Amino acid sequence: MRLTEYPSQTLNVNVEIPIPNDSVIVKKVEIEDLRKQTLTGVYWTMKDLETRINKKQQWIKDNILYVPKFKEILDSENGGFVFYPKMQGQTWSFQASKMAKFLEENFYQIFSNL
Repeated sequence: MRLTEYPSQTLNVNVEIPIPNDSVIVKKVEIEDLRKQTLTGVYWTMKDLETRINKKQQWIKDNILYVPKFKEILDSENGGFVFYPKMQGQTWSFQASKMAKFLEENFYQIFSNL
């Protein structure tokens, strides 16, 4: 038995998908821009950072802040966006937008050190 070859077939369909009144379709780029704007001009404390990444201060210090390759980038004395306290009474300060970007871009490196 021999199979006969047929030309490829296509089917064009128009489908309406209702969008609920409390929803909108937004481009990913626009969402990213809005997310960045919410962090622009915002500074995090260590407590804020703990909450953001769901890790305790000691873990953050051991796995991010005092890892030499990260500290070189992060430390405000090197032009970075993290203020490292130098004496008792001073507090950590993180430029939120840049710290969020750093965490996003270095996720693999941070967790591959464990």
